[in-house]
Amino acid sequence: MSIPHAKSGEVISVRPLGKQFTEAESCTLVRANHLEIFRLNLSEGKGTRSHKAAGTITIQCIEGRVELDAHDKTQILEAGDLVFLEDEEPHAVRALKDTSLLITILLHRQ
Repeated sequence: MSIPHAKSGEVISVRPLGKQFTEAESCTLVRANHLEIFRLNLSEGKGTRSHKAAGTITIQCIEGRVELDAHDKTQILEAGDLVFLEDEEPHAVRALKDTSLLITILLHRQ
């Protein structure tokens, strides 16, 4: 069963999951014509392969700690950190501990 996307004006909680982390699933929170916002939950040791987004993105660490590979370097993001990546910048993340990320993409859709 899919989770409904937020409607304009609807309040969405992006607080840390804490003890509920193991039960929570990654999900898209907002999907609009040129905007997508999703929460990506990664258990310690899990990650993504290097990929490119179809638009400019921000990655905000809500809780946990991840390694971010982008711009030919590795950086650590911890709770409260945010990074901006240009359109189609290759990137990957690996969770150093259970981590929840808030990812915003400004899409090129026509």
